[in-house]
Formats: sequence, structure tokens, C-alpha cells
Amino acid sequence: MSQPLMPHATACWLIENTGLSFSQIADFCGLHMLEVQAIADDTTSIKYTPRDPVRAHELTVEEIRKGEADPDYALKISRGSEPVRRTKGPRYTPVSKRQDKPDGIAWILRNHPEISDGAIGRLIGTTRTTIAAIRDRSHWNIANIVPKDPVTLGLCSQRELDAEVAKAAKKAGIEAPADTRLDGAKAALIEELRRQRDDAGRDEAGRDDAARVEEGEEQSIPASNPFREEAERLFGRSSDGGEADRD
Repeated sequence: MSQPLMPHATACWLIENTGLSFSQIADFCGLHMLEVQAIADDTTSIKYTPRDPVRAHELTVEEIRKGEADPDYALKISRGSEPVRRTKGPRYTPVSKRQDKPDGIAWILRNHPEISDGAIGRLIGTTRTTIAAIRDRSHWNIANIVPKDPVTLGLCSQRELDAEVAKAAKKAGIEAPADTRLDGAKAALIEELRRQRDDAGRDEAGRDDAARVEEGEEQSIPASNPFREEAERLFGRSSDGGEADRD
């Protein structure tokens, strides 16, 4: 990162303890010059507690002296603030889903006993004590625990579950079970797509036949009808449809 962790508080400390210009402070803290001016004039709506960037190892005394000696010098941050990384402990589970953890644990214990407690803890975000209590049915709420798929409960993804199952099966020397829950739906989908394709082909063929028939009818109709002309001549009908004069 190229800015201090708390830019406003850092700017407040630099204003009070250094001879740096407002422009230098604004550039170092990633603020607008007017923000620095407001902090210096004490006209901001929030009162900031000064934060020493030297003690935070974000700025050195040598950099401050260089900046004070040269108003055009751009301060360089020593190191950016490092984000906190969670490396240990169980997975975080939202509060709304925590009551579903025992059901997911019971489902895994029943359907995949080869998965270790550590793997279950990583998947569900629980402890070995809870897993052991559900396994030996000493859990305080064991009467109300109903095994449910942790994927449908939203406690883990299907990919994570499949990966742990495959890893546990390989370690135990057994064949990983194949997920056949969607086989029927997949076959039905394929059959439906084939039926739609066939219907579309038949509809297209019907439209082509109708177009050919219509085109043939138009070509078969003559421009003039000789039978009508003969009838008009014999029965005295004029060309405009009126009665012809008779003797």
C-alpha cells in the first residue's frame, strides 16, 4: 500500500509535529489539500487523534527531514499496512447458519465415515469436541439433530465436500463414491433437448412445405379465365358485370 493505515490521523500528527507543507502531507496521506487545511484549522466535523507514522514504521525521521528541507520532495512510505490473514482456527460461519452445523456434521458422519474429524472441522467450521459428542450421541441437543446435507445447508460448497471425500477415500484405500443424484435429471434434460430439436425440425419442414404449396398455387392461377369470358358472351354478361341489351 502507498498510503498510511489511518490517513486523517496521520495527517493530524504531521501537521502538529513537522514542518511539512500541506501539499506534501496531502500527497503522502492520499487526501485532498482542503482536507489537510480543514484538519489544520480544526474545522472538521470529526476530531482526529494524532497517529505517529514513525512509531507505526510507515515513515522515517530521515524522510521527514528531507521533506522539510525541500517543499517539492515527495515523501515515501516505508511499508504499507499488511492485511490481517486468518491462518488458524475453524472456518467462520454466519450466525444464521450456526444452528445447522450439528445437522451437517451428523450427515457427514453417517454418509462419509472415512472423513477425519479434522476435515469435518475445516468443512463445517466446528471443533473436534462437537464432532465427538455427535458421534457418540452425547451432544446436549442430540434429540433434535437431523442429518442434512451441509451443501444444501450452505455450510460448504459441493466442490469442497467432494475434494475431502476423494482425499479421505484415497487415504483409506477405497473408491470414492460417485455422485449420482443428478443422473436422472441430466438424462431428462438431454431427452427434453432432443424432443425440442425434433419439434423444431418438423415445424421448419412444415413451413417449407406450406411455402412450396402456396408458391405452386400462385403459379397455377392464370392471368385470365377463358371460361368466364365464354360465359359472359353466351349469357349476355358485360365485362363490367352489367346486364347486356337484348332484342
